[in-house]
Amino acid sequence: MAAKPKHTRLEDALSTLETLVERMESGELSLEESLKAFEDGVRLTRECQQALQQAEQKVRVLLEQSTDATPAPFTAANGDDGNHDDH
Repeated sequence: MAAKPKHTRLEDALSTLETLVERMESGELSLEESLKAFEDGVRLTRECQQALQQAEQKVRVLLEQSTDATPAPFTAANGDDGNHDDH
């Protein structure tokens, strides 16, 4: 089975976290179930924070790149696609 894209995992984690909070707020869980739900919630929260920090870092890197850079055509893995347009 292929891994899910990161954005889907983040969305799934947030959805699961919301469900856990709703279940805990309902007051219908036993103490043991509440503790397990809380533990799962803490784990999911950390995963979401990590994913958001990684996304924030990517945005910072993109914003810090030179704004006056000239776009270059995509080249093949060997670096020579035969379509260079040197100025």
